[in-house]
Amino acid sequence: MRHLLMATVLLPLALGSAGSALAQSVSPIFQNNSSEAERKAGDSQANAELFYMIQQLQGEIRRLQGRVEEQQYSIDRLTKQARDRYIDLDQRILKLSEKVAEAPASTQSTSDSEAGGDSSGLKTKIYRQPSDAERSAYQKVQTLIHQEKNYDQAINGLYDFIDEYEEGDLTVNAYYWLGEVYLVEDQLDQARQAFTIVATRYGDHRKASDAVYKLGVTLDRLGNKEQARSRMESVVEDYPDTSAAKLAQKYLDSGST
Repeated sequence: MRHLLMATVLLPLALGSAGSALAQSVSPIFQNNSSEAERKAGDSQANAELFYMIQQLQGEIRRLQGRVEEQQYSIDRLTKQARDRYIDLDQRILKLSEKVAEAPASTQSTSDSEAGGDSSGLKTKIYRQPSDAERSAYQKVQTLIHQEKNYDQAINGLYDFIDEYEEGDLTVNAYYWLGEVYLVEDQLDQARQAFTIVATRYGDHRKASDAVYKLGVTLDRLGNKEQARSRMESVVEDYPDTSAAKLAQKYLDSGST
C-alpha cells in the first residue's frame, strides 16, 4: 500500500517533468520558424518600399527632364526672338540712313521752312495724334514697364505697338521706351539702336532730347567714350533749356572721356 501511494505521487511528477522537457525541446523549433517567417515578411516589405521609392525617383527624373527640355526650348525661342529683333532694328536704322542720304538738300530746306522751326534750328513736325485704342494699348505697355516691371513682356508689347501704329506721336515714345527697357536689361546694342532711331528720324519730337542723351549714356556704357561725349555736346547745343541738356552738361563737366 505504501509503495502504491508513492507510485501515485511520483508518476505525475515524472510526467510533468517529461512534458516540460518536451515543450522546451519543441519550443525552439516553433520560435525559429516564426523568426524566419517574420524575417522574410520584413524583407518582402523592405523590397516593396525600395521598389516604390525607385518608381518615385524615376518619375521625378522624368519630370525634371521634361522641365529641362521646356526651359531649353524657351531659351532657344527667346534667343531667336532677340536675334530677329536685333536684325529688325538694324534694318530700320539702315532704311533711315538711306532715306537721309537720298533726300536732296533743297528739299530738306524747303520742308524745314514749310514746317517751321524752333530755337535750335530743327524742323518742327506735327505728328499724328493717337486714337483712344492707341492710347489704351500704349498705357498697357507703360503699366508693364513702370508698375509690373515685366520688361520681357513690355518689349513684346512695344514691338507690337510699333508695328500696329506706325508714324504716330506715341510711336516715337514707343521707340524711346524700347531703348529704355533694353538699357535696363543691359542689352546695350539694342538700346543704342532704339535711341538712334529716335535721334535720327524724329529729332524734332519731344522725346528726342532724352533719346540723344540716353544714346550718349549707352555709348558710354559700351566703352565708346568719344562718341558718348559728342552726343552729350549735341544735346547741349541742339536742345538747350531741357532737362536732358542739363544732365548732358553734368556729364561733360564730370570730365568723362
